[in-house]
Amino acid sequence: MKSKLPVTTLFLIVLLFFSAPLPAAAQSKAADTVSTADVQFTSIPTAADSMAAKKEAAKKNIAAASKKQTISTAATKTDAPRSLWAIFLAGFIGGFAALIMPCIFPMIPLTVSFFLKRGGTRNKGITQAIIYGLSIILIYVFLGLVIAAFFGSASLNALATNGIFNFFFFILLLVFGASFLGAFEISLPSSLANKLDENSDKGGLSGLFFMAATLAVVSFSCTGPIIGTVLVDAAIKGERIGPAIAMFGFSLALAIPFTLFAIFPSLLKSMPKSGGWLNSVKVVLGFLELAFSVKFLSNVDLAYHWNWFDREIFLSLWIVIGFLGGMYLIGKLKFAHDSDLPFISVSRIFLSIITFAFVLYMIPGMWGAPLKFISAYLPPPATQDFNLYNLQLSSGSATKVADVSSVGAKKYEDIFKRGKVAGLEGWYDYDQALKVSKLVKKPVLLDFTGWNCVNCRKMENNVWSNPDVLKRLQNDFVMVELYVDDKTELDKNEQFISSYSGKKITTLGAKWSDLQASRFNSNSQPDYVILDSNGNLFADKDGNTIVKPQGANYDPAEYAKFLDSGITEYKKNNGSN
Repeated sequence: MKSKLPVTTLFLIVLLFFSAPLPAAAQSKAADTVSTADVQFTSIPTAADSMAAKKEAAKKNIAAASKKQTISTAATKTDAPRSLWAIFLAGFIGGFAALIMPCIFPMIPLTVSFFLKRGGTRNKGITQAIIYGLSIILIYVFLGLVIAAFFGSASLNALATNGIFNFFFFILLLVFGASFLGAFEISLPSSLANKLDENSDKGGLSGLFFMAATLAVVSFSCTGPIIGTVLVDAAIKGERIGPAIAMFGFSLALAIPFTLFAIFPSLLKSMPKSGGWLNSVKVVLGFLELAFSVKFLSNVDLAYHWNWFDREIFLSLWIVIGFLGGMYLIGKLKFAHDSDLPFISVSRIFLSIITFAFVLYMIPGMWGAPLKFISAYLPPPATQDFNLYNLQLSSGSATKVADVSSVGAKKYEDIFKRGKVAGLEGWYDYDQALKVSKLVKKPVLLDFTGWNCVNCRKMENNVWSNPDVLKRLQNDFVMVELYVDDKTELDKNEQFISSYSGKKITTLGAKWSDLQASRFNSNSQPDYVILDSNGNLFADKDGNTIVKPQGANYDPAEYAKFLDSGITEYKKNNGSN
């Protein structure tokens, strides 16, 4: 008999975890005034400054703040909808996955038949089914709104890069995966389900609402892990209303079939019958949960420099999980709660072909193959001990490097060896990079990136590896890699109180996050900024930015144009303002 893990225990753990203070993260609130001068972490000018200088500085600050606010607003208009649509789609797919779970799928014909009989007439039955569907949406969206109100966008951004958060969800997804594989069931207290079921007998609108609530509670052993995964995805994207949007997509996928089959009951005949295949869906999702959990463990390893969860370890786990999933699909692996499989259906054959093909695709990655299709989710290639691809790339990309020994050894280089991009020489300190830029007479390319940034890895592996882009990065720029989520503690003498956020900056990642927010009014990654050797954006005589900072752009040709615009302006200004 399967053991049950009370969900109240999980909720207590979640509340205890989220009540802990979060580390400093990139702030989404814009400062009242933002300096356009080069960022210097020094004391504020004293009252001895002349009144004329103060007035002039104030004018520049106000103009810069206004201009940055315009740029920030434009970015919000283009980036936020894309992110919200992605969150909605993830929620909708999650809801569809929950729909074909053994806790929900068999209830569709029973619930629809109940509405048609209870309503007396077909029209009343349809009306009740619609209200039932809307009640499902209302319940789940309310859950999402509560989470959004409790955390807010700033906290969600902090959670996405928080080591404790990532490790917690690694454990949580392991638990969910084990539950789907049949080790135990995650269930809400039975007393809650009984109370809701009693209220559902009242009739009227309240009765229909409590019927929907009963469905949510009773089916939690199937939907809980999927809801958790969907909410994690929403938290990672960092949108304030992300959890509510995710729950809207999830609940919409659940509500549509109940309403649709009530309106067109003849469609029930075309529904596949319940059976062992429903449990097979649950097991396959269990394998997927295990695969997702590996990503969160990798995030923690990178941010805290444990340096043991390398790319080949990540890949080997995914290969084994994929192989076992494929073996399950063809009936060579069976769990205690599985039904006998007398034959393999065509659909299982197709799924097994896709699964085994994916496993074969990943195997060359053990020797350094780029695996561009999934490279964004893997640890950086530099974490791999044996990499034939990197050896070939580095041997064919030797470039003449100017003598920059006068600036000293690369600061923080040992920390970021695991994030190094093959064929490129990056710097990891902003001030040191400016000194190098003046020596070699090349513009500076700031790369605000992160260990946990999926889009950053996608840019590095799919765009920077393009020959035209790579050539420009190697020969025409001083590259600065600034990891905003790095947890390396700053020396006491380097720690400071941010004049932008008012918070004490104690880690290297927080320092670069503060730089990005205060100078460029942005907190998203990747963020690429081209500067001159004095650390200034290229601007025209009226102060309008010519080469504007750019986020992820997966078109190598367009990204090359962005780089060319910076090279052109640098040469035009000869590295000066």
